[in-house]
Amino acid sequence: MGTGQRAGSGEEKRACNERAVGVSILQGYFEPTRKTFLVTYEQFLEQKKVKISPSGFDVDELDLNKALFPFQRYIVKKALHKGKYAIFADCGLGKTLMQLEWAHMVNLHSGGRVLILAPLAVSGQTIQEGEKFGIKVSHYGKGAIQITNYEQLDNIDPSLFSGIVLDESSILKNFTGAIKQKLISMFADMEFKLCCTATPSPNDPEELGNHSEFLNAMTRNEMLAMYFIHDGGDTGSWKLKPHGHKYFWAWVSEWAIMLCNPADIGFPMDGYDLPELKLIEKKIITEKRDTGDLFFNQTAVSATNFNQELRLTKVERLSEAANIVNGSTENFIIWIKQNEEGEELKRMIPGSVEVKGSDTIEYKEKMLLGFANNKFRVLITKTKIAMFGLNYQNCHNQIFASLDFSFEGLYQAIGRSYRFGQDYPVNIWVITTDTMTNVIQTIHKKQKQFFEMQNEMNVSMNPETHRKEKAPRVPEVVETDLYTLKLGDCVTLIKEVPDESIGFSVFSPPFAELYTYSDELEDMGNSKDYKDFLFAFDFLVKDLYRVLWSGRNVAVHCMDLPIQKGKEGFIGLRDFSNMIRQSFEDAGFIYHSRVTIWKDPVTEMQRTKALGLLHKQVKKDAAMSRVGLPDYLLVFRKPGEHKHPVQCAIPVDTWQKYASPVWMDINYSDTLNGRSGRDENDGKHIAPLQLQTIERVIHLWTNKGDTILTPFLGIGSEVYKAVEIGRKGIGFELKQSYFKEAVKNCIAAMNVAKTEKIF
Repeated sequence: MGTGQRAGSGEEKRACNERAVGVSILQGYFEPTRKTFLVTYEQFLEQKKVKISPSGFDVDELDLNKALFPFQRYIVKKALHKGKYAIFADCGLGKTLMQLEWAHMVNLHSGGRVLILAPLAVSGQTIQEGEKFGIKVSHYGKGAIQITNYEQLDNIDPSLFSGIVLDESSILKNFTGAIKQKLISMFADMEFKLCCTATPSPNDPEELGNHSEFLNAMTRNEMLAMYFIHDGGDTGSWKLKPHGHKYFWAWVSEWAIMLCNPADIGFPMDGYDLPELKLIEKKIITEKRDTGDLFFNQTAVSATNFNQELRLTKVERLSEAANIVNGSTENFIIWIKQNEEGEELKRMIPGSVEVKGSDTIEYKEKMLLGFANNKFRVLITKTKIAMFGLNYQNCHNQIFASLDFSFEGLYQAIGRSYRFGQDYPVNIWVITTDTMTNVIQTIHKKQKQFFEMQNEMNVSMNPETHRKEKAPRVPEVVETDLYTLKLGDCVTLIKEVPDESIGFSVFSPPFAELYTYSDELEDMGNSKDYKDFLFAFDFLVKDLYRVLWSGRNVAVHCMDLPIQKGKEGFIGLRDFSNMIRQSFEDAGFIYHSRVTIWKDPVTEMQRTKALGLLHKQVKKDAAMSRVGLPDYLLVFRKPGEHKHPVQCAIPVDTWQKYASPVWMDINYSDTLNGRSGRDENDGKHIAPLQLQTIERVIHLWTNKGDTILTPFLGIGSEVYKAVEIGRKGIGFELKQSYFKEAVKNCIAAMNVAKTEKIF
């Protein structure tokens, strides 16, 4: 069968590739009946920007409630246009009025009812706010705009509504997984959705991911795969890919707006000055306990002995709180951690009311709303009960009688009083003891991190930021008689390579989700999932088939990759090597050979902290233990008449070593030094392919003078070794800092080659 016929057959196979057809991310990219690509590579890159099409409707700002400030009208108009939207606005910026007007306009537009879900007692405040601004809100079961508590979720029929509002939508994070998933699934098909909450925690991608999934923007798993990496050895903690900040916040701004004050989105600050915040720390020196030879009590507590320490210091802390409250006639909120603290404080403070978890829903709502309406002077409760949604501007005094390690709890609780619209300085008493010094230190550290990252979010999501287009990449070409190096996207640059002109190709592709080396859309590591990666990779493989000599080989270095529980809910392995094989076979290549390259599992365990490689897991439950992950070298051959036979002059003992299916002798430290090629935003270390591996495959599958192509040049390892041993090289690299390092390395290789010719 001729080469042209095989190539055509391969293209047909590739075009109707079933692993791409029907997959959500690639819907519309293929039409199975025609067996051809329906988009160009450029169109595919444009779709990688993850733009979200509006699904709402437009209104004239003049038709919106006259009580809205200009910045609020702007936000409501945008939320209605988007159809599914999130308002992340700090306390006191009028989220309640904005969500009420949004619900009112959705009702007028659709003719359907709108449901507001709110934390306990917030529903009562929302009804009162509606009355103030001429918007009628009713309890669940009647009216155009209905409101109920999250606790009533099981009694709700979503089919009765056209729109849903999640008030204090950070509850998506704080509720259990089952409740969170119920909210997402119950309202998956709702036409109009709005989420309202204060600025989400910058350190918690879960909150943004759950919002995104609720609003049908992207699933949590897709978000983590595209924009986040594990935070070191802690596989349950995520952080933004250093190169992904720009695209991540641009994507979030497609479905959300975030502001701490009107100026963040370009509006004047008139009337939005926060009052003075007075943080008053009261440290109690405890009596000496029996602690052995120590002169003082321990000054640090842990999460395990925290509650015990609270009980040991209860009398001193609560007495201090009671003295502060009893010495004043103003309203106070006292935040506690344990039920016995509430009982003691009620006894010590006449007329105080405690709201605790075991109270009935009706009692909780009545008392929490009663405090807002000045029915009593002192409220005693826990942050997990009342830190969300409630407006307690009537109170500018709070006491934290029991402080734990949660900065979020402290921040949200303070926000009940310290908010735009508060007329008085807010006094926050924090009662600590000398045995809990590390608690306040932890809070200060988290506070600093929070405000630094909150500022980054606000700056990134300012619309003006995203109007600044990135400067176009300046093409760079370095060409000698031994090599050609080009800066740019390999999928584009390979089109400049003539047909049937390459003798061999060797490379290690970027591992989707795992390594991201740049913020370029063309970076295949910037992929939402493996199907997205493979779609771009297929464009490259198609042209690799075109440029390679018939009968010659391509060697691809790869490995199988761990499936992470934090992303997909289970621990396992992804058969990445098989995905690569499938891509080459679909392009018409023949699967020629596979080499397993041994790696030390102890080194892997120390680097990744993988559960399956820990010895303690063998003793705990060996069913979850696994072997280490080797590297693979996959070799593919282009079919057709081979007009350039390879004369490999290696001795028989060397051939026997090369012919082994497992290469045990590859030195993993034998690489070009890539440190100078890194930049400050690199999220992972550069891992150049071992020079021994490159040298071995070039000796085995090429002749001197052949041209060797690497589409992922990196710091130049493949071209360096090709030139050093008498071949020519072509390399493409997307990242400028790597490209510069590759140029230096290839100059060094050329000098070595010329020196060898002289001698």
